[in-house]
Amino acid sequence: MTKESTSGRVSRRKFLAATGTVGAVGLAGCTQSGGGSGGDSENGEDGELSGTIDIAGSSTVFPLATAMAERFGEDHSEVNINIQSTGSGGGFANHFCPGRTDFNNASRPVQPEEEDACSENDVTPVEMTVATDALTVVVNNEADWVDCITVEELRQLWSAEEPPETWSEVNSDWPDRELELYGPTDASGTYDYFIEAILGEEGPGHRQDYSATEQDRTIIQGVEGSETAIGYLGFAYYSQNQDRVKALSVDDGSGCTEPSLETARAGEYTPLSRPLFTYAKQEALAEEHVAEFARYWIENATSQDIVADEVGYVPLSDEDQQAAMDALESAIENAQG
Repeated sequence: MTKESTSGRVSRRKFLAATGTVGAVGLAGCTQSGGGSGGDSENGEDGELSGTIDIAGSSTVFPLATAMAERFGEDHSEVNINIQSTGSGGGFANHFCPGRTDFNNASRPVQPEEEDACSENDVTPVEMTVATDALTVVVNNEADWVDCITVEELRQLWSAEEPPETWSEVNSDWPDRELELYGPTDASGTYDYFIEAILGEEGPGHRQDYSATEQDRTIIQGVEGSETAIGYLGFAYYSQNQDRVKALSVDDGSGCTEPSLETARAGEYTPLSRPLFTYAKQEALAEEHVAEFARYWIENATSQDIVADEVGYVPLSDEDQQAAMDALESAIENAQG
Protein backbone atom coordinates (compact mmCIF):
# COMPACT_ATOMS: atom_id res chain seq x y z
CA MET A 1 0.00 0.00 0.00
CA THR A 2 1.51 3.24 -1.15
CA LYS A 3 1.52 6.04 1.38
CA GLU A 4 2.04 9.77 1.16
CA SER A 5 2.85 11.69 4.31
CA THR A 6 1.15 15.02 4.91
CA SER A 7 2.32 17.49 7.50
CA GLY A 8 0.03 20.20 8.81
CA ARG A 9 -2.95 21.43 6.85
CA VAL A 10 -2.80 21.46 3.09
CA SER A 11 -5.18 23.37 0.87
CA ARG A 12 -8.05 21.39 -0.61
CA ARG A 13 -6.92 22.18 -4.16
CA LYS A 14 -3.31 21.20 -3.51
CA PHE A 15 -4.43 18.03 -1.76
CA LEU A 16 -6.58 16.86 -4.68
CA ALA A 17 -3.87 17.72 -7.17
CA ALA A 18 -1.28 15.79 -5.21
CA THR A 19 -3.28 12.64 -4.49
CA GLY A 20 -5.68 12.40 -7.40
CA THR A 21 -8.11 11.08 -4.76
CA VAL A 22 -6.87 7.53 -5.27
CA GLY A 23 -4.56 5.05 -3.64
CA ALA A 24 -3.72 5.35 0.02
CA VAL A 25 -2.64 8.27 2.14
CA GLY A 26 -0.80 7.89 5.43
CA LEU A 27 -1.50 10.82 7.71
CA ALA A 28 -0.04 12.19 10.96
CA GLY A 29 3.61 12.35 11.96
CA CYS A 30 3.63 9.04 13.76
CA THR A 31 6.40 7.43 15.70
CA GLN A 32 4.64 4.08 15.76
CA SER A 33 3.65 2.05 12.74
CA GLY A 34 0.62 -0.09 13.35
CA GLY A 35 0.10 -3.69 12.49
CA GLY A 36 -3.35 -4.36 11.15
CA SER A 37 -6.83 -3.08 11.85
CA GLY A 38 -7.39 -1.41 15.17
CA GLY A 39 -3.73 -1.18 15.68
CA ASP A 40 -2.36 -1.85 19.18
CA SER A 41 -3.70 1.19 20.95
CA GLU A 42 -1.62 2.37 23.85
CA ASN A 43 -0.64 5.55 25.58
CA GLY A 44 2.75 6.98 24.79
CA GLU A 45 4.68 9.53 26.76
CA ASP A 46 2.50 11.90 28.80
CA GLY A 47 -0.54 9.74 28.05
CA GLU A 48 -0.45 10.52 24.32
CA LEU A 49 -2.66 8.27 22.20
CA SER A 50 -0.82 6.00 19.79
CA GLY A 51 -1.71 3.28 17.32
CA THR A 52 -2.93 2.79 13.77
CA ILE A 53 -6.32 3.46 12.19
CA ASP A 54 -7.15 1.94 8.80
CA ILE A 55 -9.91 3.45 6.65
CA ALA A 56 -11.19 2.44 3.21
CA GLY A 57 -14.28 3.07 1.10
CA SER A 58 -15.93 5.92 -0.78
CA SER A 59 -13.90 8.22 -3.02
CA THR A 60 -16.55 10.87 -2.32
CA VAL A 61 -15.97 10.78 1.45
CA PHE A 62 -12.18 10.33 1.03
CA PRO A 63 -11.28 14.07 1.09
CA LEU A 64 -13.48 14.68 4.16
CA ALA A 65 -11.89 11.76 6.00
CA THR A 66 -8.47 13.09 5.08
CA ALA A 67 -9.26 16.60 6.31
CA MET A 68 -10.44 15.20 9.65
CA ALA A 69 -7.42 12.93 9.95
CA GLU A 70 -5.01 15.80 9.27
CA ARG A 71 -6.44 17.85 12.09
CA PHE A 72 -6.64 14.93 14.49
CA GLY A 73 -2.99 14.24 13.76
CA GLU A 74 -2.01 17.75 14.79
CA ASP A 75 -3.03 16.90 18.36
CA HIS A 76 -2.19 13.19 18.30
CA SER A 77 1.05 12.82 16.37
CA GLU A 78 1.58 9.19 17.42
CA VAL A 79 -1.62 7.99 15.76
CA ASN A 80 -1.06 6.76 12.21
CA ILE A 81 -4.15 7.00 9.96
CA ASN A 82 -4.12 5.16 6.63
CA ILE A 83 -6.90 6.06 4.18
CA GLN A 84 -7.68 4.25 0.93
CA SER A 85 -10.12 5.30 -1.79
CA THR A 86 -11.70 2.02 -2.93
CA GLY A 87 -15.36 2.84 -3.55
CA SER A 88 -18.08 2.23 -0.99
CA GLY A 89 -18.85 -1.32 -2.09
CA GLY A 90 -15.21 -2.22 -2.64
CA GLY A 91 -14.42 -1.01 0.86
CA PHE A 92 -17.16 -3.08 2.46
CA ALA A 93 -16.40 -6.23 0.46
CA ASN A 94 -12.60 -6.23 0.47
CA HIS A 95 -11.58 -4.36 3.60
CA PHE A 96 -14.21 -3.56 6.24
CA CYS A 97 -16.38 -6.67 6.40
CA PRO A 98 -13.35 -9.02 6.32
CA GLY A 99 -12.12 -7.09 9.39
CA ARG A 100 -9.12 -5.40 7.78
CA THR A 101 -10.15 -1.79 8.44
CA ASP A 102 -11.62 0.19 11.33
CA PHE A 103 -13.84 2.49 9.26
CA ASN A 104 -15.54 2.30 5.88
CA ASN A 105 -16.55 5.54 4.17
CA ALA A 106 -19.72 5.29 2.10
CA SER A 107 -21.78 7.54 -0.16
CA ARG A 108 -24.84 5.32 0.34
CA PRO A 109 -26.11 3.18 3.23
CA VAL A 110 -24.66 -0.25 3.92
CA GLN A 111 -26.61 -2.97 2.08
CA PRO A 112 -28.20 -6.01 3.79
CA GLU A 113 -25.84 -8.42 2.04
CA GLU A 114 -22.89 -6.35 3.27
CA GLU A 115 -24.23 -6.45 6.81
CA ASP A 116 -24.49 -10.23 6.49
CA ALA A 117 -20.88 -10.44 5.26
CA CYS A 118 -19.74 -8.30 8.19
CA SER A 119 -21.68 -10.43 10.65
CA GLU A 120 -20.02 -13.59 9.36
CA ASN A 121 -16.68 -12.06 10.39
CA ASP A 122 -17.92 -10.69 13.73
CA VAL A 123 -17.77 -7.10 12.44
CA THR A 124 -20.51 -4.76 13.69
CA PRO A 125 -20.95 -1.61 11.51
CA VAL A 126 -21.87 1.59 13.35
CA GLU A 127 -23.45 4.08 10.94
CA MET A 128 -22.59 7.77 11.29
CA THR A 129 -23.85 10.45 8.91
CA VAL A 130 -21.02 12.94 8.33
CA ALA A 131 -22.21 15.38 5.63
CA THR A 132 -24.55 15.98 2.69
CA ASP A 133 -23.40 15.91 -0.94
CA ALA A 134 -24.90 17.29 -4.14
CA LEU A 135 -24.10 14.68 -6.80
CA THR A 136 -23.13 16.74 -9.82
CA VAL A 137 -23.59 16.20 -13.56
CA VAL A 138 -20.84 17.86 -15.60
CA VAL A 139 -20.24 18.60 -19.28
CA ASN A 140 -17.52 20.27 -21.30
CA ASN A 141 -17.30 24.07 -21.10
CA GLU A 142 -17.93 24.26 -24.86
CA ALA A 143 -21.20 22.32 -24.65
CA ASP A 144 -23.30 25.44 -25.16
CA TRP A 145 -26.41 23.47 -26.12
CA VAL A 146 -27.16 22.36 -22.56
CA ASP A 147 -27.27 24.14 -19.20
CA CYS A 148 -30.12 22.23 -17.58
CA ILE A 149 -31.09 18.58 -17.88
CA THR A 150 -34.26 16.81 -16.81
CA VAL A 151 -34.36 13.65 -14.73
CA GLU A 152 -35.93 11.85 -17.68
CA GLU A 153 -33.11 12.98 -20.01
CA LEU A 154 -30.56 11.74 -17.49
CA ARG A 155 -32.41 8.44 -17.33
CA GLN A 156 -32.30 8.07 -21.10
CA LEU A 157 -28.63 9.00 -21.28
CA TRP A 158 -27.49 6.43 -18.72
CA SER A 159 -30.03 3.62 -19.07
CA ALA A 160 -28.89 0.20 -20.28
CA GLU A 161 -32.12 -0.07 -22.29
CA GLU A 162 -31.42 1.12 -25.83
CA PRO A 163 -28.65 3.50 -24.72
CA PRO A 164 -28.37 6.48 -27.07
CA GLU A 165 -25.19 7.03 -29.07
CA THR A 166 -25.73 10.72 -29.84
CA TRP A 167 -27.00 13.75 -27.96
CA SER A 168 -29.84 14.28 -30.45
CA GLU A 169 -31.32 10.85 -29.69
CA VAL A 170 -32.18 12.18 -26.23
CA ASN A 171 -33.28 15.70 -27.18
CA SER A 172 -33.84 16.79 -30.77
CA ASP A 173 -32.60 20.29 -29.89
CA TRP A 174 -29.22 18.85 -29.04
CA PRO A 175 -26.55 18.21 -31.73
CA ASP A 176 -26.25 14.99 -33.68
CA ARG A 177 -22.87 14.30 -32.13
CA GLU A 178 -21.53 11.16 -30.48
CA LEU A 179 -21.85 10.93 -26.70
CA GLU A 180 -18.77 10.31 -24.57
CA LEU A 181 -19.62 9.26 -21.02
CA TYR A 182 -17.59 9.19 -17.81
CA GLY A 183 -18.61 7.98 -14.37
CA PRO A 184 -17.73 5.88 -11.33
CA THR A 185 -17.41 2.09 -11.34
CA ASP A 186 -20.01 -0.29 -9.97
CA ALA A 187 -17.98 -0.53 -6.74
CA SER A 188 -18.85 3.09 -6.01
CA GLY A 189 -21.63 4.32 -3.78
CA THR A 190 -22.06 7.22 -6.21
CA TYR A 191 -22.88 4.68 -8.94
CA ASP A 192 -25.38 2.94 -6.62
CA TYR A 193 -26.99 6.23 -5.63
CA PHE A 194 -27.32 7.35 -9.25
CA ILE A 195 -29.17 4.13 -10.04
CA GLU A 196 -31.49 4.64 -7.07
CA ALA A 197 -32.19 8.33 -7.74
CA ILE A 198 -32.26 8.42 -11.55
CA LEU A 199 -32.57 4.96 -13.10
CA GLY A 200 -34.72 3.25 -10.48
CA GLU A 201 -33.95 0.07 -8.58
CA GLU A 202 -36.36 -1.95 -10.75
CA GLY A 203 -35.21 -0.39 -14.02
CA PRO A 204 -33.06 -1.89 -16.78
CA GLY A 205 -29.85 -0.85 -15.04
CA HIS A 206 -26.89 1.41 -15.75
CA ARG A 207 -25.35 1.34 -19.21
CA GLN A 208 -21.86 -0.20 -19.27
CA ASP A 209 -20.43 1.34 -22.44
CA TYR A 210 -18.83 4.28 -20.65
CA SER A 211 -15.43 5.17 -19.18
CA ALA A 212 -15.72 3.86 -15.61
CA THR A 213 -13.20 4.89 -12.96
CA GLU A 214 -12.73 5.26 -9.22
CA GLN A 215 -10.49 8.25 -9.93
CA ASP A 216 -12.68 11.33 -9.82
CA ARG A 217 -9.94 13.40 -11.44
CA THR A 218 -10.22 11.09 -14.47
CA ILE A 219 -13.89 12.04 -14.82
CA ILE A 220 -12.94 15.72 -14.71
CA GLN A 221 -10.10 15.18 -17.21
CA GLY A 222 -12.27 13.16 -19.57
CA VAL A 223 -15.09 15.69 -19.66
CA GLU A 224 -12.66 18.58 -19.94
CA GLY A 225 -10.99 16.93 -22.91
CA SER A 226 -14.05 16.24 -25.06
CA GLU A 227 -16.68 18.73 -26.19
CA THR A 228 -19.32 15.98 -26.37
CA ALA A 229 -18.61 14.38 -22.99
CA ILE A 230 -20.83 14.12 -19.92
CA GLY A 231 -20.15 12.62 -16.51
CA TYR A 232 -21.23 12.62 -12.87
CA LEU A 233 -19.38 12.74 -9.54
CA GLY A 234 -19.49 14.22 -6.03
CA PHE A 235 -19.87 17.99 -5.65
CA ALA A 236 -16.54 18.45 -3.83
CA TYR A 237 -14.57 17.45 -6.92
CA TYR A 238 -16.57 19.74 -9.16
CA SER A 239 -16.29 22.65 -6.70
CA GLN A 240 -12.51 22.57 -6.96
CA ASN A 241 -12.58 22.35 -10.77
CA GLN A 242 -15.29 24.84 -11.74
CA ASP A 243 -13.04 26.44 -14.32
CA ARG A 244 -12.43 23.13 -16.09
CA VAL A 245 -15.96 21.75 -16.57
CA LYS A 246 -19.56 23.00 -16.44
CA ALA A 247 -22.15 21.73 -13.96
CA LEU A 248 -25.67 21.22 -15.22
CA SER A 249 -28.76 22.28 -13.33
CA VAL A 250 -31.26 19.46 -12.83
CA ASP A 251 -35.01 19.69 -13.42
CA ASP A 252 -37.02 17.16 -11.42
CA GLY A 253 -40.31 18.65 -12.64
CA SER A 254 -40.15 21.74 -10.45
CA GLY A 255 -37.74 23.75 -12.60
CA CYS A 256 -33.98 23.87 -13.03
CA THR A 257 -31.93 23.82 -9.83
CA GLU A 258 -28.17 24.17 -9.82
CA PRO A 259 -26.03 21.96 -7.59
CA SER A 260 -24.66 23.94 -4.64
CA LEU A 261 -24.18 23.73 -0.90
CA GLU A 262 -27.15 26.07 -0.49
CA THR A 263 -29.59 24.10 -2.64
CA ALA A 264 -28.50 20.80 -1.09
CA ARG A 265 -28.85 22.22 2.43
CA ALA A 266 -32.30 23.57 1.63
CA GLY A 267 -33.46 20.26 0.14
CA GLU A 268 -34.06 21.94 -3.23
CA TYR A 269 -31.52 20.00 -5.31
CA THR A 270 -33.54 16.87 -5.89
CA PRO A 271 -33.16 14.03 -6.48
CA LEU A 272 -29.35 14.22 -6.40
CA SER A 273 -28.56 15.52 -2.91
CA ARG A 274 -27.64 12.68 -0.55
CA PRO A 275 -26.21 11.92 2.88
CA LEU A 276 -22.61 10.75 3.26
CA PHE A 277 -21.53 8.21 5.87
CA THR A 278 -18.66 6.62 7.65
CA TYR A 279 -19.11 3.26 9.34
CA ALA A 280 -17.02 2.47 12.39
CA LYS A 281 -16.27 -1.14 13.35
CA GLN A 282 -17.74 -1.37 16.85
CA GLU A 283 -15.09 -3.87 17.91
CA ALA A 284 -12.31 -1.42 16.99
CA LEU A 285 -13.89 1.24 19.21
CA ALA A 286 -12.56 -0.72 22.17
CA GLU A 287 -9.22 0.88 21.27
CA GLU A 288 -9.09 4.39 22.72
CA HIS A 289 -7.32 5.99 19.76
CA VAL A 290 -10.01 4.68 17.38
CA ALA A 291 -12.84 5.86 19.65
CA GLU A 292 -11.27 9.30 20.04
CA PHE A 293 -10.87 9.74 16.28
CA ALA A 294 -14.52 8.80 15.74
CA ARG A 295 -15.58 11.33 18.38
CA TYR A 296 -13.37 13.99 16.81
CA TRP A 297 -14.91 13.45 13.37
CA ILE A 298 -18.49 13.77 14.62
CA GLU A 299 -17.65 16.72 16.88
CA ASN A 300 -16.34 18.56 13.80
CA ALA A 301 -19.01 17.40 11.36
CA THR A 302 -20.88 20.70 11.88
CA SER A 303 -17.79 22.76 10.95
CA GLN A 304 -18.39 25.23 8.14
CA ASP A 305 -14.63 25.74 7.87
CA ILE A 306 -13.73 22.08 7.36
CA VAL A 307 -16.78 20.43 5.78
CA ALA A 308 -18.04 23.26 3.56
CA ASP A 309 -15.22 25.74 2.91
CA GLU A 310 -12.35 23.29 2.60
CA VAL A 311 -13.93 20.08 1.35
CA GLY A 312 -17.15 21.23 -0.35
CA TYR A 313 -20.02 19.44 1.41
CA VAL A 314 -22.92 20.51 3.62
CA PRO A 315 -22.09 20.18 7.35
CA LEU A 316 -24.40 18.35 9.73
CA SER A 317 -27.08 20.22 11.60
CA ASP A 318 -26.76 20.26 15.38
CA GLU A 319 -29.65 17.79 15.60
CA ASP A 320 -28.06 15.34 13.16
CA GLN A 321 -24.71 15.69 14.92
CA GLN A 322 -26.31 14.81 18.26
CA ALA A 323 -27.97 11.73 16.75
CA ALA A 324 -24.65 10.57 15.31
CA MET A 325 -22.85 11.20 18.60
CA ASP A 326 -25.49 9.31 20.59
CA ALA A 327 -25.12 6.28 18.30
CA LEU A 328 -21.34 6.48 18.55
CA GLU A 329 -21.22 6.78 22.34
CA SER A 330 -23.56 3.81 22.68
CA ALA A 331 -21.29 1.76 20.41
CA ILE A 332 -18.18 2.82 22.35
CA GLU A 333 -19.84 1.82 25.61
CA ASN A 334 -20.72 -1.58 24.14
CA ALA A 335 -17.19 -2.05 22.81
CA GLN A 336 -15.34 -0.98 25.93
CA GLY A 337 -17.75 -2.68 28.29
